[in-house]
Amino acid sequence: MDEARLRRLLGGADLAWLVERVRRRLERGQPLTGAVSLAMPAPAERAAAERLLGRAPSAGRALTVRLDAVEAVLVRSGISPEGLAAAVTSLTGRVVPLEEARRSEDHAWREACAPITLLAEDLPHHAAWAVRVRDDGLVRRFARTPAAARQLVEQTVRVLRELPVEPARPLSVFAADVLGSAHALDDGTPVATLALSGARALTGHPEGAGAAWRRAAWASAGLLRDDVSSTVLTLNLRGTPALDWMADVGDPCVLTLRQLANRPPRTTPPVVHICENPAVLSAAADRYGPAARPLVCVQGQPSAAALTLLARLHALGAAFRYHGDFDWGGLRIATTLLRHVPWRPWRYMAHDYREAVAVAGPDLRPLGGKPALSPWDPRLALALTEHALRVEEEAVLDVLLTDLEG
Repeated sequence: MDEARLRRLLGGADLAWLVERVRRRLERGQPLTGAVSLAMPAPAERAAAERLLGRAPSAGRALTVRLDAVEAVLVRSGISPEGLAAAVTSLTGRVVPLEEARRSEDHAWREACAPITLLAEDLPHHAAWAVRVRDDGLVRRFARTPAAARQLVEQTVRVLRELPVEPARPLSVFAADVLGSAHALDDGTPVATLALSGARALTGHPEGAGAAWRRAAWASAGLLRDDVSSTVLTLNLRGTPALDWMADVGDPCVLTLRQLANRPPRTTPPVVHICENPAVLSAAADRYGPAARPLVCVQGQPSAAALTLLARLHALGAAFRYHGDFDWGGLRIATTLLRHVPWRPWRYMAHDYREAVAVAGPDLRPLGGKPALSPWDPRLALALTEHALRVEEEAVLDVLLTDLEG
C-alpha cells in the first residue's frame, strides 16, 4: 500500500465524509458496494470527489459516489491493492465490528459492577439492591465509562461494607476515614447517591426526598450530618443528673445524640415501653407525671439518637415493649427497630388490632400504602389486609395508658 499517495488522494478533510461512511459500513458488516451520497456538498468536496474518480461525479444537488468505482481506482492505481476496506483501515485504524464492540463494552460494564455482585454474595441483604443498581442504568448515568464506573462502584461498596455504624459517627468523619475526603459523601455526589440507596436497603428506611429525609436516612445507618439535630423523646428515664431531674418532676425530656454520646445513662429500669407517637408520651406525663412507667418515643422512623439510647439501655439490661400505629408505615418502623434491638409487642398483635377495629371501626380511616410484613406476628399483616383500616396510637390511647401507670 502506498500510504503517502493514499493520504493525498483519500485522507483529506474534503473526503472525510466518504471515509466515515465506508468505516460505518465496515463496522456494521455491510458490503462496500453501491452508492453513498452527501447532501448539499461544498464545492471543495465535489472537487475532491472528481480528483478521486478522475471524472466529475453524478450531477444533482447531492454528491453521489459509487464505492465500486472508488475501489477500482485504488486497486488499479496500486495505491491500495487490497481495496477500499484496507485503505480505510490504514487511514483510520482497525475497524471493530459493532457486535464485537457491544460485547466488549458489556463485558467492561459487568467487570466495573463486579464489586456490587461480590457485596451481594457476602451480604445477602444487599442482593435486591445490587440487582436494581446494575439494571436501572444509574451507574451508567453517573459514570459515562466503565473505568469511571469501577471507581464509583468500589467507593460505594467500601461505604456499604462499613454499615451500619455503631456507635453513630459524623458523616464527614466517616467519609474521610473510608473514602479519604470529608466531602466524599456530600449531597449530590454520585457516590453519596448510590451509597444512600444501599444504606436504605440495609435499614429499610422509607422513600422520600429533601435534606431532612436524607439526614434521617443516613442516620438510620448510624451516620450523622450533625450530632444535635438527631433527638429522642423520653419520659421518666434516669441515669444522668439531667434525666434524674426531669424524672423527679415527671416531664418529658428531649435528648440529643451529642448528649447520649458524651453522657449516656448509667442505669436503666428493668422494662422500658416504646411508642411511635409523641401523643402517647405526652398523655402519660399529663396523667401520671413522675409515677408514669419509663417510656421512649421514637417519633416515626427511629433516629440515630433513638437507636443509640435504646442500644445503651439494652446493653444495661433493659427489656423493651413496643407499640406503634396499626398501618403499613407503622409495621415498617417496628421492623426497622427490631433489626436494631429486641422487643416484645405491647398491645401490638393481630388480636389487639382486631379489638381496636371493633371498638372504633366507624371512625377509622382506610388503610393505604404498600403492604409490609410483621415478623413478630405474621397474622397482624394479614389482619390489616383483611380490614384495610388504619388504627393510629391516638385511637387506642386510653388502653395504652392503663399499662403506663407506675
